This record gives sequence, structure tokens and C-alpha cells, in this order.
Amino acid sequence: MKKNVTRRDFCNGVIIGTGVNILSPLNLFGQSDLLTHELGASISNYPPMLNGMRGSHQGSFEVAHALAWTGQKPSSYKELNEEYDLVIVGAGISGLATAWFYQQKMGQDARILLLDNHDDFGGHAKRNEFEHDGKLLLGIGGSVNLENPRDYSKEAKGLLLDLGIDLDAMKDNESDGYESLTSIDGQNALSLPGPNGNVTVKANWMSLNQGEGDFETAIKALPISVIEQDKLIEFLSGERNYLDDLSLRESYRYVQSVSYGDFLSDRVGLDDETSSIFYALMKLLWGVGGKNISIIDAFSVGAPGMQSMGKLAKFLQKILLQTMSGGESLYFPDGNASVPRLLVKKLIPAVTIDDADFTNISNSHFDYKMLDKIEHSIRLRLNSTVVGVRQTEDDRVEIDYVKEGKAYRVMGKSSVLACYNNMIPYLCPELPESQKDSLRYAEKMPLVWANIHLEDGIAFSKLGVNRIDCPKDPFVVVTTPPYTSTGGYQPPKKSSDPMVIFMMSIPEVKATGKETLRELYKAGRHVVYSTSFATYEQQIRDQLQALLGPHGFNHEIDIKAITVNRWPHGYAYEYSSLYDPEWEEGKAPHEIGRAQFGNISIANSDSEAYAYVNAAIDSAWRAVEEQTS
Repeated sequence: MKKNVTRRDFCNGVIIGTGVNILSPLNLFGQSDLLTHELGASISNYPPMLNGMRGSHQGSFEVAHALAWTGQKPSSYKELNEEYDLVIVGAGISGLATAWFYQQKMGQDARILLLDNHDDFGGHAKRNEFEHDGKLLLGIGGSVNLENPRDYSKEAKGLLLDLGIDLDAMKDNESDGYESLTSIDGQNALSLPGPNGNVTVKANWMSLNQGEGDFETAIKALPISVIEQDKLIEFLSGERNYLDDLSLRESYRYVQSVSYGDFLSDRVGLDDETSSIFYALMKLLWGVGGKNISIIDAFSVGAPGMQSMGKLAKFLQKILLQTMSGGESLYFPDGNASVPRLLVKKLIPAVTIDDADFTNISNSHFDYKMLDKIEHSIRLRLNSTVVGVRQTEDDRVEIDYVKEGKAYRVMGKSSVLACYNNMIPYLCPELPESQKDSLRYAEKMPLVWANIHLEDGIAFSKLGVNRIDCPKDPFVVVTTPPYTSTGGYQPPKKSSDPMVIFMMSIPEVKATGKETLRELYKAGRHVVYSTSFATYEQQIRDQLQALLGPHGFNHEIDIKAITVNRWPHGYAYEYSSLYDPEWEEGKAPHEIGRAQFGNISIANSDSEAYAYVNAAIDSAWRAVEEQTS
């Protein structure tokens, strides 16, 4: 069974053999020194303000890698005098939603412990904070937006309602940007390296790609050969049917089973360098370029060519319109980080001294020292990497974890694993082999999000667009964060105001064309882990200088801070029509892998094979139902 879905983050708003450096085995359980980041110990107790390498930061993955790669873990544990009704492994949206659903069902006195290997809660839904002359600036650290929240399940919509999230207000709070950017109608920029620096062409590229507007002028402005320009112009015009030798049925099978890159090379005759100019959004949404996604999946994210398929075009348009009709992307200024913040405030009210809610959550300050207090019925323990989860003979669950180099053990009546599927076989080796194999099937899509604090937005305003696609650069999309006042946040209003630039990157993997999507993700993960912050910083500086330098930008003066959020295990794996079979209902790897095992349940977006917030919430509901029915 395959979920016929399309990854559509950004579409309505932001569109908007490799060595890995890990600790040696002798140092794995003495890692407290790893928790000091670039800004020093003075703010290390407030993770959102930390710059440098974030996301999967140093200190968060070494213990897990040692367990998964070499089977190494502590030989003994200090048994804490702590027993909980529920122990949750992972404090992302799934884990926090699990705690909320469990408390709602079992009562306010239910004792719950959440353990997370990072120094911040939220999983991928993190935020980056910057301070400029007393003003708060926000950046998105991971999960970006609520996608079609009005179509969520009853349980997921109920959770948003419990958190006070007002979808209509989120929509009303959106604005188009500041100063000259507010008058731009659908324009973005495509920027390609040229003989004398980057050539940036502003246009409504989403429309041009569908053969609408003056695409000929835009194409001729690109730094590509005249021969390739002519091929592109003919391709976008829709005057030629590139599948005219196939019947309608054969054409439909073709767009489902052939890669978009092969279509462009074999049918359109474009060389690979030219074809790659269309790959920026594909890379963001699928983690790979056109050679590794089907034609119909490429069309679903706005890639050109549907107009050049004769009678099939109308059929495809109807299918995609049905799939995407009513689409709505809603944003907090910090991406989806406000969702776990609202959950944590509900679960542990003492985390803020004010009444933080939907109206002011963006500006609320959280006291992380209050997350793990003995007097609270719900406790959230960070920097704690779980290495073992076992059922005992008396039907309890024993949970082992490592925190700052020391090994501990706690007990629970039940446990929910709200962590990565791939780690679960190592945490629970007693699981059936078929279940462990299914849990290992999926590979998360690696990605890197960077936020750059600038002195002002003058150069970006002069550029005159909110988004730049850079398919041949390290960061394939450069954009402004969402312009929204949701949660009480006030985004920049004038170009002279300080601003944050949001840059998105997918690791570049040299593919032979024989790799599966899962193999490419795995290789990309190694690239992310082995790339230093210094390398990312230089890439960011070089790329911004090339884009904004002609408008007066000087990276040495204008950049005030850089935060790189690396997510080697990013989006949950979604099945691909090119690489995955059509499983029968109930027999797909994610369905087999998420089976309840006694007092242990699994809740994460991996278990839904769907990389969205509602999948995380729905999995939490399912897991709580399993453990309380």
C-alpha cells in the first residue's frame, strides 16, 4: 500500500564512502564537555539562542551511533528511584502529543517522563533566536509549516484546538513582506552561475514553467547556450507533444514509471546541466533531483512539461488539481516550533512565568530549568540518549539512557517510542525479526536549514523578490522567513530593519543512476555529518555575496550571526513510485514496523510514512490508544 501524497511544504508560503567524525569509543560515555557551543556557557541553558551547528548538534548523536554501529553501550546503570506511568522516548511533536493525549485520558496526576537526546525539545520543530538591539528575530530551525490543517484528523484538529491555535487568525496574520517586496506579484528569482558571476533572473517562474507569460525573454536571459535555450523555449511553449508515439494509457504509465530527468534527456533532448535548473524545489521536497523522482511527482511541485504532453495534459491537470485542491500552508514565525512550545507550556505550566498561549507564544521566554522538576507530574529530561527499552517479567518497562556521560535506569508501566524507526531495533532487540526489518526499511531524507542574521535588509530589498532558487549552489533556495505576526511576533517592516535570511540545502551526492532513493538518502546523511560548520559558513558567505553583492551587500560587515541546523535524519520516508512496490493494506513496512509490542508502542511520522505534523500527532493518538485500551 502506497500513500499517494505530495510533499508540499513551501508551496503556498515560504516556498518559502564518507568518513563521519564521532568520538572514539573510549570517550563515548564522558561527553559532558560537548555541550558547550559557540556562544559559551552563559546562554547554554537556553538552546534557541545558540549559534553555530544546531539540529543534530555535537553531543546528541554519538551515543546512539555507538550503539547502532558497534553495539557499544554502558555495562551498568544507576537505578534511579523513579517509576512513571508512561516513559516516552523522544520529545518531538509525536512525543509531546503522546504525553498530552495520555494525560487527557488518564488524568492530571498521571506521571510521565519524556527523554530526548538533544539539548532542546521539539524534535525537528526547532527555532533559532537572534537578538538585535533588544529586538527578537526568529528563524526556522526545522519543521516549517502546518500543511492543510483543516483536513487533519479529528484527533489532530482537536489537539490544535486544545492548544488554542486559531487557523483563521494565522491566515489573517500573514503579510507579503516589507517595502518594495510587497508589490511583487508572484515573482521569485532563478540564479545560475555565469562567466562573470551569478546571473539572477526575476520572473514569475511558476507561471513561466507552465508556458504562461513571456518565458522566451526569461530563458534567453539565462547563462546557457543558445541551443539549450531554444530547446527550453520549445519545451515550455507546449507546441510539441513529446509523447506523441504513445497511447494515452501508455503515456500515463510513462509519467508514473520514468524519472523526470530521463524524460528531459531522452524526450526533450536537454543536457543534464540544463535540466538541473528545474531541480531546486524537487531537491527540497524529495531530497534528490529529477533523475530520482517520477515525472508525475515532478509535475506536482510545479516542474514544467505537462503542457507538452498532448491529451494527457488535461488528464494530469485534473488529477493534480484534485490532489492539491484546497491546499493551505499556515506559518508561525518560527515554523512549527510554536506547536511543541504550546504543548510544553500545557504539560509543564511552570516553564514560563507568564500565561503563554497562542497570542504570545512567539515572544514567550521558556525557563529550561523547570522542565525536569521532581514536583511536577510530567518531566522532560534533555541531553538523555536512550540505549535500551525492555519489558520485565512483572509487566513493566525498563528504560536505560545516557546523560552527560553517565548511565541511568528508570521504570515505567508502559513506554512509547517517539524516536526514529531505524533506532528502535537497537533499543528493543527482543522485537520480532520481521518487525525489526520493517523498521529498518525507511531512510529519512537529510537536509540542512540555515538562518543568517543580517544587519539590515537593504540589499535583499533591492533584489526585489522574497525567494531565490539556486539549483546549482550549495543552498538551493534562499528566502525570507514567513512574514506573520502570529504569536505576538513583529517581523521586520522596513528594509533598514535587521532581518533573518533562511537558506535551505540538500546534501549533494554523486549518483550513478543505479542507487535507490533510500541509498541516496543514506549517502546524503554521511555527507551532512562529515561537513563542518566552517564549510557551511563559507558556502553561505560566498553564496550570499554572489547574490546580494551587486546590491551593496558585504558579508564581512552585514552578517551578524549564522545558525546551521543539520538534520541527517530529516523528513520521514515517503514511498516512491520509482523504487517501492505497491504493498497490500497492512503489509507496508511502516505498518508492520509500528506494531504494538506488549507495553511498548511506537509513535512517529516514520510509522505513518508521511512527513507532516498531522502524521506525528495521529501516531501519538494511536500509541496512547494501544497502551490505555
